[in-house]
Amino acid sequence: MHREIIVDQEIQGILDEIRELYQQNSRIALYKLINNTHPAVMSDVFRHLTETERKDIFLYIQRMKGMKYFLPELDDNIIEELFESQSPRDSAKLLHDMPAEDIVDILDLLPESLSHDIQAYLDHEEREEVKEIFQYPEESAGRIMSTQFVAFPENLTIKEVISRFQEIDEDADAPYYIYIINDQNKMVGVLSLRQILLYPQKTVLSSVMRRDYIAVSPETDQEEVAGIVSQYNYLAVPVIGSDGELVGVVTVEDVLDIIREEATEDILKMAGAGDDREILHRSVFENVRARFPWLLASWLGGIVVLTVIGAFGSLLEKTVILAGFIPIILGMGGNVGTQTTTIIVRGIATDRINLNEVSRVILKEIRVGMLLGIVYGVFLGLLAFYMYPGFSSPMRLGIVVGLSIFCAMTIASTIGSILPIVLHKLNIDPAIATGPFVTTSVDMMGVLTYFSIASLLLHI
Repeated sequence: MHREIIVDQEIQGILDEIRELYQQNSRIALYKLINNTHPAVMSDVFRHLTETERKDIFLYIQRMKGMKYFLPELDDNIIEELFESQSPRDSAKLLHDMPAEDIVDILDLLPESLSHDIQAYLDHEEREEVKEIFQYPEESAGRIMSTQFVAFPENLTIKEVISRFQEIDEDADAPYYIYIINDQNKMVGVLSLRQILLYPQKTVLSSVMRRDYIAVSPETDQEEVAGIVSQYNYLAVPVIGSDGELVGVVTVEDVLDIIREEATEDILKMAGAGDDREILHRSVFENVRARFPWLLASWLGGIVVLTVIGAFGSLLEKTVILAGFIPIILGMGGNVGTQTTTIIVRGIATDRINLNEVSRVILKEIRVGMLLGIVYGVFLGLLAFYMYPGFSSPMRLGIVVGLSIFCAMTIASTIGSILPIVLHKLNIDPAIATGPFVTTSVDMMGVLTYFSIASLLLHI
């Protein structure tokens, strides 16, 4: 927490200083400040500038060192804004010397025609690497892998490997492991840097390398890659093509970005706010367009609930007291449903749930909902009994209210546990099960159950 406060103060201080120098038109001082600021910090500062400030100040940033660290950290909408205001030739210059996977991430955000125009101005080597990565599916290992990695022939000795390390490009990714290849450039083994330093220098790689390694294909989904890194505590995972050739590596840094992005998407979906990670920086119209469909489900559900209540209008006219308990019953049911769905969705996302034994998980959550329903049903039933002693039958009122909240919480836990699993089986993101969908369905079932029990037991 203390570190976060320091970072926020640092960013605010630099932001204020940049704005002051910008307004004073102190060009030399502004350039020096920008050039002396770490690119990652500068990207945080940059997002807080106005569109006009960004356009002018970016002219100074273009000349600073570390553009390849600055651009990938920017928000998607800011990247679109910057590149759509540049010529394709100037855009290609900005992308020069950046890792191919980062170039692809940026080009993927731009209109297809602009992306093609920019690629035409890239260096031949960069263009070929970008073209290769673009052939892989979106959100796959091929899209996030680095093509700059360390690999040595299996017939080298430890001494030769150490000597060659001095010639390695400083941009090479993941020097945590030494990937070992044969004459056909196919991966045959792996060694960690620590092992390299421990073996005698005359040792040949093929005699000590590990042949039982975990690898993924370029088509492997990025979430699956993240799961492998998390499960085996790897710092990097090799990416092997269909012919066995080593084509890239996915590092733990890439995986952290994936986890952050996927978690953000899930949170937004669970809140019914769409799935756009950059929604905070979108325009008012874009925010409305993204959130409207999700709220439509709640609105339609509300109409259904209103219709159900209307159908029991005569019951409410005779016993107005029943209306006072509606918010409590619906609120408790909705909370249990959201809790259950969140637990199930998170369990699916982290592979904590064995989908071959879903019945056990569902039954457990239903039992939890039933037990909570019994506890709160007794509390609310007693409250109704003592609050309305003048009611024609306070005992029956207490039973109606208590039984209704028990049923509502049991139904909510049932829907909340089954719906995400069904959606997952249908290859639909289960995160959308929370928020509007669970809450709306629980409200409908809760109201219907409440009035049905009241009609049955109160004989009205």
